[in-house]
Amino acid sequence: MPRFLRPLTQAVTYTRWLHLLIGSAIPLMGAFITPGLSTLSTAEWVQIALQPIPLVAAAALLLPFLRRAEGLQARLMLFPGQHARVRGGDEDSGISVAPSASWRERGRTALWAVLRLEAGFAAGFVTVQFLGTALALVGAASSDSRQEPGVLFPLPGPNPANALLVPVPVLVLLGIMVVAGRLMTSAARHLLGPSPKERLAALEERTEQLLERNRIARELHDSIGHALTVAVVQAGAARAAADPEFTTRALGAIEETGRAALEDLERVLRVLRTDGQPASRRPTLAEAAQLLDSARASGAKVDTEVTGPVERLPGPVTREAYRMLQEALTNVLRHAGPVPVQVRVTVHETALEIDVRNALSPGGENTGRGGSGLRGIRERATLLGGRATTGPREGEWQVHVELPLG
Repeated sequence: MPRFLRPLTQAVTYTRWLHLLIGSAIPLMGAFITPGLSTLSTAEWVQIALQPIPLVAAAALLLPFLRRAEGLQARLMLFPGQHARVRGGDEDSGISVAPSASWRERGRTALWAVLRLEAGFAAGFVTVQFLGTALALVGAASSDSRQEPGVLFPLPGPNPANALLVPVPVLVLLGIMVVAGRLMTSAARHLLGPSPKERLAALEERTEQLLERNRIARELHDSIGHALTVAVVQAGAARAAADPEFTTRALGAIEETGRAALEDLERVLRVLRTDGQPASRRPTLAEAAQLLDSARASGAKVDTEVTGPVERLPGPVTREAYRMLQEALTNVLRHAGPVPVQVRVTVHETALEIDVRNALSPGGENTGRGGSGLRGIRERATLLGGRATTGPREGEWQVHVELPLG
């Protein structure tokens, strides 16, 4: 199908046309009262078009809910949905459906109402005239009529060939309505679009959603990754040791770590659900003993030193610090194996310092230094206004984190 005929097959073309015609209802109702609808002069047509403007503008200025009503109607009729057979028809229309929250928005709504009033009146007038011309051509093809009342254009003399001209005014009318509908759609975006305050609120909401998704992804990576790493290391060590007592301890460590991972998974799933149930409490740095015991059960020799009141740390800091320590220990077990690990946690007056060191893997470096886990540690620290460094130092692999407490 030729491109210029494609709009004629789209439902949105006709919903926009209907939207325009609805706008002509108020002028026509006023015209029934004055000056009437019989043998009108040009001045009377102008009067019909202009007399409802003060009433419509005043209503838009005084009634905030009219912006919502106009926005809903514009979304429904001016923008293509799944019914319209238009590529990209499900895109956001950019039309606000909130009531007017300021006089500026009321003014924009009033401008839209007046524009819709006048455009609707013009669309109704043009529709009647062009359809009347088409009907008059039908009459001219079968009678002696040369002119019909209310028709804009002079008709040719009676001739059966006039029937061939009947589609011309109809197609011209459709073309005019396609252009008018697109112009009204563009005007709706400008006059009924969200205010700067609404745009800022939507942007903040979107940012919060993205941050929450990133946090959930990091939570799952840290928790499930740690549990799987411990399980793999423990199972391998138990098979190599061939000692029933060690195997029993290994299975116990796998069970305990797996249970903690399941609790974390359930908490994350509660966050994702929309049933309003509160998420369970996230672990804090004061509960890091479980992480250290899990690493020791995997064969690592963990030397721990904690200085300062860890239990008094601010909520966001202690929760994120727990995950950072978890990922650091996971990185050790995954890439260096059961090697000696030094963990230092120091609570200063204005900052929390975490330092995790372990012997480098054979070859001189940890293979996971560019992985998403260590990158997640750096991202968490940055979000809290701190910093994290990871890499080899003095023959060891070091993860060093500093988080402000202010």
